[in-house]
Amino acid sequence: MDINALIVDDSGIMRKMVMRTLNQTGLANFSFVEAVDGLDALEKFDPKAIDIAFVDWNMPNMSGIDFVRKIRETSKEHVPVVMITTEGTMGKVEEALDEAGVDSYVVKPFTAEILQKKLDSLFAKLAEGGKKSKGFFGKRSKIAS
Repeated sequence: MDINALIVDDSGIMRKMVMRTLNQTGLANFSFVEAVDGLDALEKFDPKAIDIAFVDWNMPNMSGIDFVRKIRETSKEHVPVVMITTEGTMGKVEEALDEAGVDSYVVKPFTAEILQKKLDSLFAKLAEGGKKSKGFFGKRSKIAS
């Protein structure tokens, strides 16, 4: 299965680590689009071409949480977003999941096993019909049904 993933982090090393870890999960054949902050991500975000986004919270110019809010306001299609951040307080987790529309939350540092568990949970939720989706996740939902 092929997945086009948007990786948004101001650290090039962290973007590479996320990409390497996703490939280690063996869940799919990932293709990556990289963005250095929320503004860059907005320019590169195309809900017809991106299947999932992995977004850091703290970045210059536009934070990850503001990026998520913006795409949730403007995009008619739901692209799953996984927040990968050092922000681990319950208040931040609740803000991301309950207010901004993030689908899953991973606290740095993380392993391939942690990321795979979070993605398995996200895929299962989407397969149950919790979110209507196209692309990889829509196909996965149909297969799982």
